[in-house]
Amino acid sequence: MDIVFIQGLKIDCVIGIYDWEREIRQDITLDIEMSADIKPASETDHIDQTLDYKAVSKRLIEFVKTSEFQLVETLAEKITQIILTEFDVERVKLTLNKGEVVTGVQGVGVIIERNRG
Repeated sequence: MDIVFIQGLKIDCVIGIYDWEREIRQDITLDIEMSADIKPASETDHIDQTLDYKAVSKRLIEFVKTSEFQLVETLAEKITQIILTEFDVERVKLTLNKGEVVTGVQGVGVIIERNRG
């Protein structure tokens, strides 16, 4: 399988367990690796034969902006399920970075990998 990736996708959303977090919007950053067969696209040079990373990005922006989860773990799981069920992807690796929400760190979050089926 080949890898199509999206790196540094920033989306603002409501995320967190504290009352103050429920009242603001915070940026999260997504790095995504998706396993897909892109050989047909290399042979035809046509977008319909590959995984359209713009379509994936737009779908995730739409979903995340309207979400209001408490845990990054839940949001990450929902994102991977969207990718696996709505796009021709066999495996997805997602890094979800919530940013500098803990004093002294550059970022916190989760990295998960999921397979179709």
